[in-house]
Amino acid sequence: MTHPRHALDEVIHSPVRFSIMATLAAADKAEFAYVRDTVEVSDPVLSKQAATLEKTGYVKITKGYVGKRPRTWLSLTARGRRAYTAHVEALRAITERMPPEKSQRDLGQPRSETRDRDPRDTP
Repeated sequence: MTHPRHALDEVIHSPVRFSIMATLAAADKAEFAYVRDTVEVSDPVLSKQAATLEKTGYVKITKGYVGKRPRTWLSLTARGRRAYTAHVEALRAITERMPPEKSQRDLGQPRSETRDRDPRDTP
């Protein structure tokens, strides 16, 4: 059996890039400023991370105007949407791999009383 971590996408796994992908997954396209404010990063950070995602074919960057003001929109490509979905499924598989009702003892971990005891106190 292969551990689900092998299905994680290294490009998406970065916290900022994952946040960008999650924001874009909820819409057809989003304005640069909206993504920047939602992900809580600076313009240069978003620009660099969006360029990385664009280079891998996960994000499409479109430039245009609203009136006379320049605007930039970001959107997931079909490939990006599939990669994001697969990454989220891998994260779920990792978190669901161990039933929450398992105790530390069931996992082969020492009990907390033993673990918290100062080794110098042992006779």
